Amino acid sequence: MQKRIKGEAPIVADSAFVSEQAYLIGDVAVGPRASLWPFVCLRGDGGPTIVGEETNVQEFAMLHGADLGEGVTVGHNAVVDYATVEDHSLIGMQSAVLRGATVESNSIVAAGSVVLQDQTIPEGHMAYGTPAKTKPLTEAQQNEISRVHEHYVELGQTYKKTRRFE
Repeated sequence: MQKRIKGEAPIVADSAFVSEQAYLIGDVAVGPRASLWPFVCLRGDGGPTIVGEETNVQEFAMLHGADLGEGVTVGHNAVVDYATVEDHSLIGMQSAVLRGATVESNSIVAAGSVVLQDQTIPEGHMAYGTPAKTKPLTEAQQNEISRVHEHYVELGQTYKKTRRFE
């Protein structure tokens, strides 16, 4: 469902996949080849929510005033609230990135972790725990970001081409 609020309506690139069960309201922009899966909530009612090119937002995730770069993965049931996630980063399942936080490019927020308000996760690092601590990514972890990203771009495009059951 897409709704206008405060004079703002979501803008979705033609090549993006948006599940019929996703909820987009207000100042929301979804880039090319992005994918929004069932029960995702994107709120742009207190500032823009931006989903970059080839970024995927998985089931039950909630973005509010979030700015996601290109090639980002937001895992199931994650929250990004008035925060920035730069290009080619992965936000793990059931994690939270809080107001004013920045996850720099090529980084991972581990599942279940909490990036605190105004905290910065340096480029090429993993944030883990509550509150999040950081350590440099291994080569295998860096490769996992790319693998998941590529999988979801392909899967989103497959879903985009699939006709609804009538």
